[in-house]
Amino acid sequence: MTTATLHAPGARMRDPRRVLSLAWALALTDWRLRFYGSVLGYVWSLARPFAIFGVIYFVFTEIVSLGDSVDHYAIYILFGMVLFQFFGEVTGGSVTSLVGRENLLRKVRFPRLVIPLAVAITGLLNLGMTLIAVIIFALISGVGPYWSWLELPVLIGLLAAFAMGLGMLLSVLFVRYRDIQPIWDVILQMLFYASPILYVVTTVPAKYQHIYVANPIAAILTQMRHAIIDPSAPSAATAIGGTARLLVPLGIIAASAVVGVWAFRREAPRIAENL
Repeated sequence: MTTATLHAPGARMRDPRRVLSLAWALALTDWRLRFYGSVLGYVWSLARPFAIFGVIYFVFTEIVSLGDSVDHYAIYILFGMVLFQFFGEVTGGSVTSLVGRENLLRKVRFPRLVIPLAVAITGLLNLGMTLIAVIIFALISGVGPYWSWLELPVLIGLLAAFAMGLGMLLSVLFVRYRDIQPIWDVILQMLFYASPILYVVTTVPAKYQHIYVANPIAAILTQMRHAIIDPSAPSAATAIGGTARLLVPLGIIAASAVVGVWAFRREAPRIAENL
């Protein structure tokens, strides 16, 4: 490895605090610009999940009657949709993040990791503000609070790590292959229906549950239901068939993060010239 490569943008993070500071500044700017000139501002960030939730809740409770056997079904759907929206926002936003910052990448020398990290921070800001409303709604509906609510930051951290790992990989792939965006849009839709958002894990046939919960999103949402909404519901460990088997979804999250970081660091020195 040459000296030029070592000092290339994004090749090495010599000061993590500087990277986080730059990412935070970029994310905060993007977050503020999102509501710039808007009369309702933050309310719009709640409009989408709550509007979709209203339609889905009506269909699945009044027409399909799926929620009759699930305690606090409305709260479960709302939490599931908000968490999945965060996952989709981070991964989907990361896909085009480098191409969207082409002018900045060509003109300014800075760690390239700042860009996908800023996307994740923006997603966390949106998630945090939305969760405030969701938690208030849950409390009004008679859910919790429980000591197990302390698991929520851990579950969000795991989901964020999964999303960021995939996001970094997708961002560098999109620089070379523009087909990545429509492909990921399709995969994201498949993940939505393949994850327990509109239904709970116990509706999946028992012989498939062990495989089903190997999906990190399914494991996180299943544990979320147990920890946040209904302590009597099966935990992720129970649904997957034992605590040891949780190493599968955790391993997938870790592998996604490692591969994402490796691919991003490998491509970072050549991103500007490949755009």
